[in-house]
Amino acid sequence: MSTQSSIAIVTGGSRGIGRDTVLRLAARGVRSILTFNANQVEADKVVALSAEAGAPAVALQLDVGRTASFDDFVARVRGTLSRMGAERFDYLVNNAGTSSTATFVEGTEAQLDEQFAVHFKGPFLLSQKLLPLMADGGRIVNVSSGLARFAFPGRAVYGPMKAAVETLSRYMALELGPRRIAVNVVAPGAIATDFSGGIVRDNPEVAKALASHTALGRVGHPDDVGPVIAALLSDAFRWVNAQRIEVAGGIHI
Repeated sequence: MSTQSSIAIVTGGSRGIGRDTVLRLAARGVRSILTFNANQVEADKVVALSAEAGAPAVALQLDVGRTASFDDFVARVRGTLSRMGAERFDYLVNNAGTSSTATFVEGTEAQLDEQFAVHFKGPFLLSQKLLPLMADGGRIVNVSSGLARFAFPGRAVYGPMKAAVETLSRYMALELGPRRIAVNVVAPGAIATDFSGGIVRDNPEVAKALASHTALGRVGHPDDVGPVIAALLSDAFRWVNAQRIEVAGGIHI
């Protein structure tokens, strides 16, 4: 498919990894429908930057933890596609998420439910509801975490939810194969963003400790991950399917 006419949906595209992904796609001429939860100001900035790069983008509000809103969101996507002169979109990046520092010993049912809704139930049902609008031969990237592979204190709820997404991705790849839709996982390591209260970005001691466990000697940045997601959505990676790619500089090898 021609990237000049391609359209991506990127959840959580107003900040961090999602933002960088939108802009990397824009540089290839891929238009985006990006979602934001609360910060429309930042979302509008990404829309402007995408346009500057030569690819129009549209920001739509979405809380991926509120599945009751998905039908309305899909209707808004359909309308947005129509205004873009398209009937289908080509790429889906399930990136939006929230952090949790809950432990196994103290984790509550409410914390489990919240993380399940955002990280598993949301991507599952949103992807399902968007399928009628997705072009055959498209591509999906689900964003996981290095914490699905290795254990770290205070991540006993968050990490397993991301592990579930990785398993889900393989089943998605299997079932969507007849439509030639490939599904892959990108699993970032410690990234300096505002995620988890900005602890990696804003706390030098935490960043130094994480860097000491990383082969390449530093924590990651959004522009380490966005290009990988964008690449997986390109024809160059058309034969890569049902794979997990950890983008973490070699943390906890």
